[in-house]
Amino acid sequence: GVGGMSVVGQLAPIFKGVGYSAIMMVFLENVYYIIVITWTLFYLFNTFMDLPSLPWSDCSKGNGTWATVSCWAPESGIPYTESVAAMNNISEADTETAVEQFWRNEVLHASDGIEEIGEVQWDLFICLIVAWALVYGFIWKGLHNSGKLLWVCAVFPYIILSILCVKALTLEGASEGLKFLFTPEWERLYEAEVWIDGGTQIFFSYGVGIGSLLALGSYNKFHHNCHRDAIFVCCVNSFTSIFSACVIFSILGYMAHQKGVEVGEVVQSGPALAFLVYPEVVLAIAPSPFWAFLFFIMLLNLGLDTQFSSVESLMTGLVDNWPEQLRPHRKKFTLGMTVFMCLLGLPMITRGGIYVFQLMDFYAASGLSLLWCVFFQTIAICWVFGAKKFYLCIEEMIGYRVSMYWYVCWVFLAPAFMVFIFVFYFVRYSPITMGAYHYPAWGEVLGFAISLSSMLWVPGYAIYYLLSTKGSWSEVLRQGVTPVIKPRKEAVMAEEKARLTYQDVRDVELNIEEDLCDESFVSYDSKKCLGEAL
Repeated sequence: GVGGMSVVGQLAPIFKGVGYSAIMMVFLENVYYIIVITWTLFYLFNTFMDLPSLPWSDCSKGNGTWATVSCWAPESGIPYTESVAAMNNISEADTETAVEQFWRNEVLHASDGIEEIGEVQWDLFICLIVAWALVYGFIWKGLHNSGKLLWVCAVFPYIILSILCVKALTLEGASEGLKFLFTPEWERLYEAEVWIDGGTQIFFSYGVGIGSLLALGSYNKFHHNCHRDAIFVCCVNSFTSIFSACVIFSILGYMAHQKGVEVGEVVQSGPALAFLVYPEVVLAIAPSPFWAFLFFIMLLNLGLDTQFSSVESLMTGLVDNWPEQLRPHRKKFTLGMTVFMCLLGLPMITRGGIYVFQLMDFYAASGLSLLWCVFFQTIAICWVFGAKKFYLCIEEMIGYRVSMYWYVCWVFLAPAFMVFIFVFYFVRYSPITMGAYHYPAWGEVLGFAISLSSMLWVPGYAIYYLLSTKGSWSEVLRQGVTPVIKPRKEAVMAEEKARLTYQDVRDVELNIEEDLCDESFVSYDSKKCLGEAL
């Protein structure tokens, strides 16, 4: 396996900082994305704590612990007028379901803001250790040795999601949720966050810019049809997004119908959405613990699948950059990195951890930093190395020319689109929020510092390269844009084999036979072998 993070520096040495930028981004992603798996494990374990029902099925199960006076679960059968919320003069629209309060008060023990970071939640800490143990257990030998596992992780979620989809579409109010999903709100196009979220979500979900696809693709043979795979991945990814969105918004429609409010007012968007929507729908499917177990196993599969790829990408990228020091000790180095990243994740399992997580999610490996990294990757490959060379390389690998549409995208459309989003973000900038909570100024400064920790590698390394490389400015610049990439042995062999015609192969065989029958190696009598060979 070869990491994608080192490729750009080999195609254009002056842009090697793009690889370091990607390494930093995927490192930060690994630190915070594991928290999603941590929450999933917490729910998975709690599924068995209150059999034959679920801990979040009713407000009465949280009396004295996580349920407050504003808790009201419509599915419990208790009319609103007889609920504790009504007795405390809380309007029906201001109530919260048992699912919502279990998430906020039992899982997160959330404080009022990032200013109140609080103590570490020890139950989440145990789940965090289990999560990292699962990740290390499967990637310590490399993902190429875990092919069957990856197939299970890829296919199983579709089975569970299909079952949940059938149930979700039969719920009351599901049609309103779907209507809300597919009804465009054109005025939202004036919001910078919509554009940068949409653009970077595509990059993130496709694994663009962080090297994971290139790291996994490096295990393919030289003539593997990467063009077909790229189309397939894009189609499957987009289908999965639409499919899961239909399930989610059908459930949101049901929740809105139950509470008598608009779909947009049910829950706030953000990292908590899956932990509010799906636990709600499993309550409507009997037996609830069984379906909750299947759902959280599915979510665990999805989370581990992403984490496997990201950690593999990080390890491969680091080993590629320092092969002599790290390659002989890859297993131990991977263990050390997992422990280090586990410790860095501790602030996100405190009482204020959800606010830290949201900050990391927005600034660390998405948004500006990811857009910045992908833009310079595109410039380095398509403008410095050359889109035409890249185009011909693909033809040499797959045996045919791809559409010129891709060439136009690489050279013009993709860079222009990224520049537009980047500029539009600052023109229409709005501070980060989480629901009704507004981050303090120092929180935003911290967020931008997180982004800069990966972004500054690009200009920083370019300046370092110009100042440290010997020669005149023109010589250094010319050297900086001259490829130094060395093809893998498998690629060279496949390329040479493809170039040889049948006659060329026959000539090589005859030359070998002549060498074997030469007088300097064998006796005169053995020259008859040449005649026999012919």
